[in-house]
Amino acid sequence: MRDVPVGHPDFGRAIPCQCKQAEIERRRLARLRTLSNLDTLQHMTFDTFRPDGIGLSEERRRNLQAAYAAALRFAERPEGWLLFMGGYGCGKTHLAAAIAHARLARGDSALFIVVPDLLDYLRATFRPNSPVGYDERFEAIRQATLLILDDLGAQATTPWAQEKLYQIFNYRYNLRLPTVITTNQSLDEMEIRVRSRLSDPALVQIVPILAPDFRHAGVDATQSELSTLALHSAQTFESFDLREGELTAAEHRNLEGALAEARRFAESPRGWLVLTGTYGCGKTHLAAAIANYQVAIGRTRPLFIVTPDLLDHLRATFSPDSVVSYDKRFEEIRNAGLLILDDLGTESATPWAREKLFQLLNHRYVALLPTVITTSNAIDQIEPRLRTRMLDATRCTVYAIEAPAYRGPGAARKGRGRGRA
Repeated sequence: MRDVPVGHPDFGRAIPCQCKQAEIERRRLARLRTLSNLDTLQHMTFDTFRPDGIGLSEERRRNLQAAYAAALRFAERPEGWLLFMGGYGCGKTHLAAAIAHARLARGDSALFIVVPDLLDYLRATFRPNSPVGYDERFEAIRQATLLILDDLGAQATTPWAQEKLYQIFNYRYNLRLPTVITTNQSLDEMEIRVRSRLSDPALVQIVPILAPDFRHAGVDATQSELSTLALHSAQTFESFDLREGELTAAEHRNLEGALAEARRFAESPRGWLVLTGTYGCGKTHLAAAIANYQVAIGRTRPLFIVTPDLLDHLRATFSPDSVVSYDKRFEEIRNAGLLILDDLGTESATPWAREKLFQLLNHRYVALLPTVITTSNAIDQIEPRLRTRMLDATRCTVYAIEAPAYRGPGAARKGRGRGRA
């Protein structure tokens, strides 16, 4: 016992002898190694990871290289939290395991654990024959020098499970302990207290991975059966009609501005571009022109889809005859390299439809995935949760097209001469 005065927190408390500290630490690391079960993931190292992917488009290849670089940086200097988000088989578990192996190779400790397994390990301590108590195991997990949680969201969402995960996240959040997390979920699908910690940009680096399941390597990953872009192949920037002689001077300038904005986005797709205007004003043409430009320069083939069709595709996965699962279809849409959502607001406004659209678009908003949206609704008519995202000028450009519906070549506006405002 330490020689401390009465009232000191360590008074009367037994502490390990200094000569036993090294042995105690070795046993602790051995227990962590057993919990991690990293032996089954020995092949998942930085050397075996393929940052160029297999058969990826240029944009997805760059995205995977950026994720690989982020993992390497974290392995060199574990600070803050690193959150890998992506679909099944995209490589996020490989990168997380590679970080663990890299730290262990340096002689440092790292606890890699799948979230459902973590909860099972905690439950196992309640058995009468458990060799370790709950408190000891819980503290070993939440105080790990580096904690790597794989597959967050795969656990059963019982109140007990939510509480344990929150306690772990909150403890490590308050102490700023290095943590790596992988998940198939979007932030809005997570328990609200955990989500609030993962949304802190001062601590958490979010790394979305756009690569498809590596098990499908060799299949053209840029193609999607959902996309209707082929129906709009003639709608390019070159074929866009500025409607000389039909519009007023103000309307003409506004339409030129819309064309310029669409061209800028096509050159460097970042954030969101929302085009509003009446039916037939040209917003779908510009959205398709952005997509066709991306195809022409060899970037990721965009997913161009009309909003009601998107929801129909999701509903179709619930059919017993569906050959694709809901989760896979949902992931394909929300992680598309470039999503172009045409005619937002024409879908049936059921609670289910509103919820799915919010989940899809909120994920893309948080993950900074380029998105183009066309709508005939004014912004103040958009569902409030989506409207707040659209009004974020740091991530979204809203352009209102003032031109009326296109009336065909040579259709001059009666009663309005050229050049009049």
